[in-house]
Amino acid sequence: MFLGKVIGRVVPAVVYEGLAGVPLLWVQPLDKNSRPEGYPMVCADGTRMAGPNEIIYWEASREAALTLTPSFVPVDHAVVGIVNDIQIDTLEDD
Repeated sequence: MFLGKVIGRVVPAVVYEGLAGVPLLWVQPLDKNSRPEGYPMVCADGTRMAGPNEIIYWEASREAALTLTPSFVPVDHAVVGIVNDIQIDTLEDD
């Protein structure tokens, strides 16, 4: 799974039958320190709950298509959940 930040919404002109009612979000991928990494992309929001500026975790490829109902709809990226908090444990030198 990968981290991302919702930076907008996408409104399609035509919707594939299996994606009716599934929000499409404009997401900026993030690295483990919550910094932007790479280019923004469209994610199908299977949770139907993610909103602007929220940190989410997402899947890509075949796994993304499996997260939605019905399975194997034509998506490349899909929101799996919403992140409440990120904590990174660091080792201190002795």
